[in-house]
Amino acid sequence: MKIHEYQAKEVLRRFGVPTPRGLPCFSVEEALEAARTLGGRLWVVKAQIHAGGRGKGGGVKLARSLDELREHAASILGMRLVTHQTGPGGQRVRRLLIEEGADIRSELYVGLVVDRASQRVVLMASSEGGMDIEEVAARTPDKIHKLAIDPIAGLTEGEAADLARRIGIPGGAVAQAAALLRALYRAFDETDASLVEINPLIVTGDGKVVALDAKMSFDDNALFRHPEIVALRDLDEEDPAEIEASRHGLSYIALDGDIGCLVNGAGLAMATMDIIKLYGGAPANFLDVGGGASAEKVTEAFKLMLANPRLAAILVNIFGGIMKCDVIAQGVVDAARQVQLSVPLVVRLEGTNVDLGKKILAESGLPIVSAANMADAAQKAVAAAAA
Repeated sequence: MKIHEYQAKEVLRRFGVPTPRGLPCFSVEEALEAARTLGGRLWVVKAQIHAGGRGKGGGVKLARSLDELREHAASILGMRLVTHQTGPGGQRVRRLLIEEGADIRSELYVGLVVDRASQRVVLMASSEGGMDIEEVAARTPDKIHKLAIDPIAGLTEGEAADLARRIGIPGGAVAQAAALLRALYRAFDETDASLVEINPLIVTGDGKVVALDAKMSFDDNALFRHPEIVALRDLDEEDPAEIEASRHGLSYIALDGDIGCLVNGAGLAMATMDIIKLYGGAPANFLDVGGGASAEKVTEAFKLMLANPRLAAILVNIFGGIMKCDVIAQGVVDAARQVQLSVPLVVRLEGTNVDLGKKILAESGLPIVSAANMADAAQKAVAAAAA
């Protein structure tokens, strides 16, 4: 789950991370009132969407007067902001953050992610912060410093201070930077975050270290522990199909292809998409119905896939372990009848009660194409979509 920049800063401030003063707004008039409340002579108008690269896309503007702020707020609110993370369709801007201006001496980068290889949270930092951090990572990876954090000891004061020095924090600000880094780690750990990114982390003209930007994402599986985080969810930023899927306990992500995939288990779902690509097709979605899918769940899964106007075929790939093949087969038959299936359906079953499952499909009277294995299923689905 992602949240907006202003929400991430609210979370981080609770852990002692210094950020600029700012106020969220939903209209031009609210933006003007926020600037008056903040005071000063320089404000930043920031589009609030769940994507990076807003500055390059025209979603971050400086305003040196209320008239200029009004102009920027009016142009950004409602715009469809396209960045490298939104895709070509962009994302409509419905919220703004009006923030006080900052006296920037230097821009740095700090991020926290879970590294599956080391099975630890890794702190990444660089002296090269700002809009081109991806290019820095690609061209000069030696400028990205990494530290795998001991989950028992946490991020120690010595480790944090050493990393602060390595990314060029001035000597007089090292202690403050170390405290900020440790606060970031506590926020990451205690909120069950999957990502915390500060780009840029700045050193101001008077030597203060401040999180000028903030991005946070959270582990969906841990949200039951954090109702205060769930309350920050913005459904306008999410795919309506993915929202509907979550209501039925389905894991669904829309893709650009035309072959719908209904699979049990994330690993098998990834392998199914890979083998579709191998045989020249393109998956229309990732859809994991989980280990205990009911007929009702399968029906909802079909409805989600059929809502895609590009859909040309559906591939059902089930390995029956906890889920029995006869149960999923009956669910497929019931779903196909209920939704009045209008595209070719290829089904591959394997595992518990597979013979009974195949018998249910064969006797259904529906034009279901059975497949012997994954390769056979993928080839048949690709051929059906092409036809």
